[in-house]
Amino acid sequence: MTALAGIDLSGPLTETPDPHGAFPRLTDEQIRTLGGGGERRPVQPGEVLYTEGGRPSEFFVILRGKVAVTEGTGDDAKVVRVHGPHRFLGELGLLEGQPAFVGAVAAESGEVLAVPMSTVRHLVLGDPVLGDLILRAYLVRRTLLIGAGNGLRIVGSCYSPGTRRLLEFAARNRLPYRLVDVDKDQQAEALLERFGVAVADTPVVVLNGTEVLRNPSTAELAGRIGLRPPEPERGVRDLLVVGAGPGGLATVVYGASDGLRLSAFDAMAPGGQAGTTSRIENYLGFPPGISGAELAERSVIQAAKFGARVAVPAEARTLEARDGRYAVGFDDGIEIVSRTIVIATGARYRRLAVPGIEKFEASSVYYAATLHEARRCLASPVAVVGGGNSAGQAAVFLAEGSPVVHLLVRGGDLAANMSRYLVEQVEQHPRITVLGHTEVRELAGGDRLESLLVENNRTGERRVLDARALFVFIGASPHTAWLSGMVALDEDGFVLTGADAEEFRDADVWRGVQRPPLVLETSRPGLFAVGDVRHGSVKRVASAVGEGAMAVRFVHEHLSQEA
Repeated sequence: MTALAGIDLSGPLTETPDPHGAFPRLTDEQIRTLGGGGERRPVQPGEVLYTEGGRPSEFFVILRGKVAVTEGTGDDAKVVRVHGPHRFLGELGLLEGQPAFVGAVAAESGEVLAVPMSTVRHLVLGDPVLGDLILRAYLVRRTLLIGAGNGLRIVGSCYSPGTRRLLEFAARNRLPYRLVDVDKDQQAEALLERFGVAVADTPVVVLNGTEVLRNPSTAELAGRIGLRPPEPERGVRDLLVVGAGPGGLATVVYGASDGLRLSAFDAMAPGGQAGTTSRIENYLGFPPGISGAELAERSVIQAAKFGARVAVPAEARTLEARDGRYAVGFDDGIEIVSRTIVIATGARYRRLAVPGIEKFEASSVYYAATLHEARRCLASPVAVVGGGNSAGQAAVFLAEGSPVVHLLVRGGDLAANMSRYLVEQVEQHPRITVLGHTEVRELAGGDRLESLLVENNRTGERRVLDARALFVFIGASPHTAWLSGMVALDEDGFVLTGADAEEFRDADVWRGVQRPPLVLETSRPGLFAVGDVRHGSVKRVASAVGEGAMAVRFVHEHLSQEA
């Protein structure tokens, strides 16, 4: 530990209040539990416990004195929070192996308990009380970091496709960040001058306040912030999971807990489409509801308990059969050979077919409704297109900050495709206006969307709606092009499994396999499909999770017959 320069700790520092449960105090008994594997250390004012951008190897509990949480470096450093005795430091990245998005420095003389992270991970995943306390606090702290704009600085124009790409990647992976818009933010010019970057060279990502990545690929950014584990070791896997939505994550957790040698990849972020859902209120075991992002984060941590990590971003491009195994090639050049594969690549939201919509897709048209998108629409009227659960959840979430939410439904009955509890929330919300039998015909505005021309598809009546953003949830298309014609698909491109796939079996391919395709098995033995990518799947998170668990059972059955 070293002394921190550039920050004044001489004045009185008031401990940050805890209205959200982000900064709980540990009991004496809990500290004793942690203390069995840790070390008590005295600290002096200005002593650094960890730096922004560093990778802490220890979990700190404050025993005496106060600790300041800081952001920035050198003369730009500032105190963002203050913690006192019995509070603990860190946030979600500490459990996931990411660099720290803030630093921590002793504000006065005191004492801390330093516990190795390996010990803490074991406790978090094994102690139902202490573990849940730490995990819940860390999940809330990540949300607070995101809301406060701590962490990465993404500098660029909000109208730039490159900036939009980085913003979407950061949002989907729940990374704390702040957009410094070169078109609107007065700090942008000074920041670019400081790092010797021309506006034409944006977007750039500023890490730790000192390091600049010039228009990085998402893979480069992921590698620098710990989202990509080391390249998988060579050798044949028992199981390869392609896609990390709820079905893929369940497969990873159950497969890893069973001791299968597996690898898992996703093209964007863990969580899939569910990860863009602000709140899932009918998922078993979570009466208050749970956001798709939190469910994904919990699943990733749970998988890590069993030694498995999901690598992002890595998009599957090719699939081929090779000597009784399957080889999948990814866009970054990695090739994985496995005895079995679970296809969990899901489906992607369909784009709205309206002339001129491309003009606004970089600034005002969204296909997800997370905190990232909502933050850009605060205090502005918005419109949501769609009649299913995703559209309803988006409307309710956006209505928390937008004064008016127009929900545009092509049909006339919300209950036809939306859960009853959600229909009631939508219809009773004072800020949501439901327009049935309504379709978008035109978008109008300058650099950003200003209004929509909509039409009643029964009467032909047209009207203009004031809207600064358009959210589209009109169904999805399966991501199956990478399967290279290797498995049978239905007419819409979804993967056929079980009895639906049996008529497409090739006798040569199935030689030696004395059974028909298993329930989740495709037209090739050892290739399984779960979740939205599968023909006939139930479009529910719980169903996808169940399929992921079932798939692991079928993988074991296939491997036992193969042996």
